Amino acid sequence: MAEKGKAENNEQQQQEAAQQAPAEKEKPASGTMRQNLTGKQKAAMFLISIGPEKSAEIMRHLKDEEIEEVTKAIAGIKKLKNTYQEKVIEEFYQLSLAQEYITEGGINYAKEILEKAFGSSKSEIILKKMTASLRSNGPFEFVKSLDPMKIAQLIKNEHPQTIALILYNIKYQQAATVLSLLPKDKQADVARRVAMMEKPSYDVVKQVEEILQKKISYDYMNDDMSSTISGVETLTEILRASDRGTEQVVMDYLKKENSELEEEIRKKLFTYEDIIKLDDKSIQRVLKDIDNHVLALAIKASQKNIQDLLYKNLSNRVADLIREDIEVMGPVRVRDVEAAQDEIVMKIRDLEKTGEIVINRGGEDEVFV
Repeated sequence: MAEKGKAENNEQQQQEAAQQAPAEKEKPASGTMRQNLTGKQKAAMFLISIGPEKSAEIMRHLKDEEIEEVTKAIAGIKKLKNTYQEKVIEEFYQLSLAQEYITEGGINYAKEILEKAFGSSKSEIILKKMTASLRSNGPFEFVKSLDPMKIAQLIKNEHPQTIALILYNIKYQQAATVLSLLPKDKQADVARRVAMMEKPSYDVVKQVEEILQKKISYDYMNDDMSSTISGVETLTEILRASDRGTEQVVMDYLKKENSELEEEIRKKLFTYEDIIKLDDKSIQRVLKDIDNHVLALAIKASQKNIQDLLYKNLSNRVADLIREDIEVMGPVRVRDVEAAQDEIVMKIRDLEKTGEIVINRGGEDEVFV
């Protein structure tokens, strides 16, 4: 009966820990280079670091769902410290080398080459990162590298059973320090729960582990942030350099998941349909640099209000030539039309950057004289 009661008590404690798991905060991805960052977060940092043109080229090769996940991570980075840009690029370079060497000659060959390039200690770290997905780490492995004071600060307000579960799975010395830093009214209760705990179930450990890992990542978001690189600004620049397909996938996803963020980026991002925001003088300046055939392709699939606006700002002779071109060209591929419209948009964005035209983005405070 005693054994049965003990088992039931242990099961009840595990269920209690799962129910009292750290609440997952609705915060964006962190902009730090901590070990507990996810691959998506690091990917977002990497894209921010290499600039919008190269990022746009990479995103063209991603699946729609991958674009959505990376978009979410990029938009969530409020600031990214310059030193972390260097670190994420360096890590990407090292992992790329490791992947190339492993593909070329296997693990042993990769180790030999990497040791010559970076030394034995560094090469071991690189290979561990490269092959991490092939190995299963122990529970709360990401916590074991943290300072006990940071751990105590993060978990001090959690349920005693959740704290006990974490202490049960980390290093003894680390757990002892964390226990000593907990509020006095929790120390004894947590210690008692650790003592009574048997091997926790895999599902409970995994649940608490995953949520705590996210919480730690989020709490690092504001650590040591000093530069002005914004995820929203970066994403806007990436979209400006992207093809319309990628741009549409991202904007559709943001509109569904975070309409306020989508609206914020849309105000910064000029699309082909936004051409109606230009005054006649600006449109005339844009059309001056656009080939007539490109313009004909763009106009062919434009909404009527855009067609009328563009024709109005062309000379009668050029407008007639474009109408004739449209009549004889017959059916055209959608991607050709989009490419033509993209060319016009890129010209508009370039002219705005140089100050040759001004886009009215609809803000209440925008007054032109």
